[in-house]
Amino acid sequence: MLYLGGHDYEDALFQLVEWTHNVLLPVYGREVTSTALWCSRWWEHPEAVAQLHGLWLAWAELSNPAQDMTGPAAWHRDFLGPVMATLRDPMGPFAGCKPGNHRPKDVPQMESPFVAADG
Repeated sequence: MLYLGGHDYEDALFQLVEWTHNVLLPVYGREVTSTALWCSRWWEHPEAVAQLHGLWLAWAELSNPAQDMTGPAAWHRDFLGPVMATLRDPMGPFAGCKPGNHRPKDVPQMESPFVAADG
């Protein structure tokens, strides 16, 4: 999803927001605390978008009634817990965000090994 652009990204994000706000958070959205964070503007955190997109795709596949009946249990065990723990970790993508107060996350500085040498 992160590699989409323009209308393709907007369409995918719309669907992800719909699922997150109407399925995921009403059922699995626990209270926000200093040790279990959530950002009300989660879609502005690329890591959260990537993690939630993967979670949504897994949910779509594993909750399909035509699939194995143990799919939902596998989704809870293998996907939901790890993704939510990563997102809500105090050092995770929402570090610095408080309820109703989004703070953009600084990207680590990077250098390139391909910088042209002077001379």
